[in-house]
Amino acid sequence: MKPAWRHAGRLALAGGLALLALPVWADTQASPHRGGTLRLTAASSAGTLDPQINYTSQYMQVESVVYDGLLTYPKLEGPAGAQVVPDLAQAQPERLDGGRTWVFTLREGIRFSNGAPVTVADVAASLRRIFMVGSPTAGSFYGDIIGADACLRTPAACTLRGGVETDEATRRITIRLNAPDSEFPYKLAFGHAVILPANTPTHDLGNDIAPGTGPYQIVSSDPEQGMRLTRNPYFHEWSEASQPDGYVDAIDYDFGLSEEDALTAVERGQYDWMAGLKPLDRLGEIGGQYTAQVHVYPLYGLLFLPMNVNIPPFDNIKARQAVNYALDRRAMTILYGGSGIAAPLCRMVPPGLLPGDGACAWTRGADPDHPAPAWTHPDLARARQLVHESGTEGQDVTLIVEATAMDTSMGTYLRDMLQAIGYHARLHPLSPAMQLSYSQNTANHVQISLIGWYADYASPSNFLDTVFGCENFHPGSDSSINFSGLCDPVVQALVARIRQAPDTQAAQALWQQVDDRITRLAPAAPMISISYVDLVSPRLGHYFSTSLYHMAFSRVWVR
Repeated sequence: MKPAWRHAGRLALAGGLALLALPVWADTQASPHRGGTLRLTAASSAGTLDPQINYTSQYMQVESVVYDGLLTYPKLEGPAGAQVVPDLAQAQPERLDGGRTWVFTLREGIRFSNGAPVTVADVAASLRRIFMVGSPTAGSFYGDIIGADACLRTPAACTLRGGVETDEATRRITIRLNAPDSEFPYKLAFGHAVILPANTPTHDLGNDIAPGTGPYQIVSSDPEQGMRLTRNPYFHEWSEASQPDGYVDAIDYDFGLSEEDALTAVERGQYDWMAGLKPLDRLGEIGGQYTAQVHVYPLYGLLFLPMNVNIPPFDNIKARQAVNYALDRRAMTILYGGSGIAAPLCRMVPPGLLPGDGACAWTRGADPDHPAPAWTHPDLARARQLVHESGTEGQDVTLIVEATAMDTSMGTYLRDMLQAIGYHARLHPLSPAMQLSYSQNTANHVQISLIGWYADYASPSNFLDTVFGCENFHPGSDSSINFSGLCDPVVQALVARIRQAPDTQAAQALWQQVDDRITRLAPAAPMISISYVDLVSPRLGHYFSTSLYHMAFSRVWVR
């Protein structure tokens, strides 16, 4: 699923993790905890405010309380939070033609934050806008809608004729696909399919704010300073699970503090929550002294090194294999924070989504034909030999990372590793606000980068198709989430079969074939699977995290 700033529970550091059971509070509108301002901080902004384009955890977390789609993932903890529920639609869609046709009925009485009523015309326009603005998931998630192929070729002329039909009198929306897609409701529940007013400009909004339907509205934003959210005066709760009325009256989100300063400010209660990773050298402190304020939860997420398969040196498969063999995944685990919150990973699917968790082709004594049960050691000798055989020895390689403490530490190790196997390597840290988009754009000739990624929903497709599908490679674009530029016909054919698979078991077997194929092609070096460490202030109550939204801003309260 989407890039992460890489996450309920209690952290007892020096040692381990233990889940903390949390109380369930009464309806927010009747709660004595209603009111106040939630104070958030992050090192920087996270790019565009356009909800159909932004693909960062930091802003999608905010957008989850500002915008709604026909379907959504409920703001519920545990496995229930990964199941699709109706949002602006009255109920789950009718599934017709074996999954080729999906029919929705729009709820009545819902208004945007500017007071305008939500209509089926807004729904149709929003679905077209996904293609017109070049949403990162336009091809992979919504490319099977009839007419989408023309929209992908000529976005400005997108009509989705035959693919999206509406009836104003019945408030019905019919979406037709070229072929069955069992995961289509999951894709429609993702944040890029939110419903905006039909007159929303069909270009990247940048720092302009689109009206939404959620309990909060963004009233001001400065990418250098921060943003402010207040209650949407037109919001009323239609579904407590999909979009609950929030506890707090306002949310202030300030940018600019370093990770060290932000952590100290949250410990002291100057802020209620901080985005991003916690400094490694402070984990013992927060786990020992601020136990009640620390929460840890696993992600369907990973850190990996995509390698550009279209430019030297990684257009040579042996060079890509060398990086996989040379990578010390135990060192990466330590640099992330230790075995309590990370684990070595050799495949591009995190644990829990496919059988054979832990299997490793990239460890000493193993290969793609004979994987080991688990990663044990890097194999530098084999890596050096592969670099020599590839004819790329001595070439210049630049590694792009975020300019954060952890990413820079990992990057320094990785630069030294690249040098050790025969390259002239340099490290290029970039602001977190620009590293992701810079790494995607082929105009920047990025050879290798350090990327965090976690699932948009609980499926291998979020890693094997979204990150490596041909339809997600867009040369010259900041929205080209196929970082490596891989386009393999075998992978494409298998994914097409999966979308029509009759059952989960059949789909899983095919995903295993895709996983094996991508392992053999080595377009990336998976490093570690990850959990997230959250720190909150002593005045924040009812800590609440979901598998998609992380800490749900509408579910927590402040004293």
